[in-house]
Amino acid sequence: MASPAPHDRTRRPSQDQDEEDPVDQMISRTGCGELHYAVQECMAEHQDWRKCQSQVQTFKDCMITFQKARKEQLMKQRPSTESA
Repeated sequence: MASPAPHDRTRRPSQDQDEEDPVDQMISRTGCGELHYAVQECMAEHQDWRKCQSQVQTFKDCMITFQKARKEQLMKQRPSTESA
């Protein structure tokens, strides 16, 4: 039996229909979910990642922005280790 393609996002009958993919949950929390879906739709349509570079770059830029903001937020929450 062949394993599914790495980017096969179809639901298997054994999966709970209300269960959301953990990757989709994680990406939706970044605010970049729609851009991620645009990449997926482009890939499904063209079957060639080279034709989707605009969508990939836009998604990448969104994720970088989120990661920078998250890092700054975590740095602010971090207790100061400097003692007087």
